[in-house]
Amino acid sequence: MDVGIVGYGAYVPMYRIKAEEIAKVWGADANAIKRGLGIEEKSVPSPDEDTATISVEAARHALAMAEINPQDIGAIYIGSESHPYAVKPTATIVAEAIGATPNLTAADLEFACKAGTAGVQACMGLVKSDMVKYGLAGGADTSQGAPGDALEYTASAGGAVFIIGKSSEKVIAEFDATLSYTTDTPDFWRREGADYPRHGGRFTGEPAYFKHVVSCTKKILEVTKTKPSDFDHVVFHQPNGKFPMVAGKELGFKPEQISAGLLVPKIGNTYSGASMLGLAAVLDVAKPGQRILVTSYGSGAGSDSFVLRTTKELPKAQKRGYPVMNYINRKKYLDYGTYAKFRGKIRLSEE
Repeated sequence: MDVGIVGYGAYVPMYRIKAEEIAKVWGADANAIKRGLGIEEKSVPSPDEDTATISVEAARHALAMAEINPQDIGAIYIGSESHPYAVKPTATIVAEAIGATPNLTAADLEFACKAGTAGVQACMGLVKSDMVKYGLAGGADTSQGAPGDALEYTASAGGAVFIIGKSSEKVIAEFDATLSYTTDTPDFWRREGADYPRHGGRFTGEPAYFKHVVSCTKKILEVTKTKPSDFDHVVFHQPNGKFPMVAGKELGFKPEQISAGLLVPKIGNTYSGASMLGLAAVLDVAKPGQRILVTSYGSGAGSDSFVLRTTKELPKAQKRGYPVMNYINRKKYLDYGTYAKFRGKIRLSEE
């Protein structure tokens, strides 16, 4: 496609809360929850961290890796379902913070957990058509889960940003193909003004997640005339630790192809950041000439699939990057009371 990634960056907050700590408050069986969700702990944003700060940090890492002039970025799209403002774009904050303003287009995207990959596709089109030299697409969230709900064990924070370009000497992973699979399947939603989302329980697995992820992945394998064994790494959206493994098995992928990008057991579901962070983690360890398949998922519902091939430029870029695992291994645990205060579940009285 002559379009690829020239730089990427990520950010995950340092705070964590263990599944046992949440279960203790609600009198739940922590071991059963951990087995059922395939999760041990999740990341928690501090009170001064939000989608904007996460995206800015990730974008700065991406710029440092790409070694490009931010003034050459002609488009910025930030995907999230927890933008800090209902009316005021996150994308302009990121653009200003990295020095990309004013000659660019910018917008916020929302499609549950796949808004970030939708931004990647938009940037691919703009770059390939020569409308912009580089495009920046990010996916980040400080996701919400109602107290006591199953989502409280997984809803976490983090994100990643990718800079898309056409300059062959800078591309570290070239896109071979992308396509999408979209339907109106209302498995998960949050009304305007509601503090927490609602979900359809088991309905969120089938016909929501599995139908879209599996169908989209099958389609891109068909279009690219590839099979699961042709890929070194595969990343699926990871709302919990079980769904991507089940989808992978159904499609014919082996656990070792999924392992490098499977981050949810240690940091939870970062929503719009989930598949983006998974791809960033894979690129941290990938070698030149390897094939990568990514399929995101967003409730509502839809999936985006990508086939990428890494280039000889990747090892040099890896040395300029800040690995995702550095953020995952940097952690400080919270008790439930502090976690609740951080997340606004306990509101301090105003004096």
